[in-house]
Amino acid sequence: MPLRETLARVDADLAAGRIPVARQRLRGLVSSFPHDLTLRRRLAEVYRLYGDAAEAGRWMYLEEDRNADETAAFEARYVSSGWRMKALSWQGSEAKAATAFAEEQLVAVRTACAEELGRPVDWDDRDHLGGEHEAPSQPWTVGGVMAGVGCLVAALVFLAIWVNGLIALFH
Repeated sequence: MPLRETLARVDADLAAGRIPVARQRLRGLVSSFPHDLTLRRRLAEVYRLYGDAAEAGRWMYLEEDRNADETAAFEARYVSSGWRMKALSWQGSEAKAATAFAEEQLVAVRTACAEELGRPVDWDDRDHLGGEHEAPSQPWTVGGVMAGVGCLVAALVFLAIWVNGLIALFH
């Protein structure tokens, strides 16, 4: 689907309150057009609707007018520069950046990652950047807790049915 048509659908989704659908469309666009800072900015705006400062900071990280609190939240969630490289989802050389600020940010993250790993890295190495043992910290959410409680209740119900079946089998 062409870029303009997808952006029109994003606008329609947002107008209709379908924020998760709009977010997913924008994530796809950023994946397809990783150097388009406008798409990253739009995705940050959607994450602000969720109240997710870290993800808003992630997608505004290459913008000079970024929010300092969002940037700090992003850096706190993605502690190592390797995780930041993965999270930024950049492809190719920093020279493809649309602004000098974005290029400087990308170079700084890549350089820090290379120093941490003790070897040269580039943006296409995202799958081999190390840090496998340090997953970015994710805050607990009400939805996540509710899902966990739901799974626990379902497991207990299943166990009760199973035990009841065992008792009935031997009587």
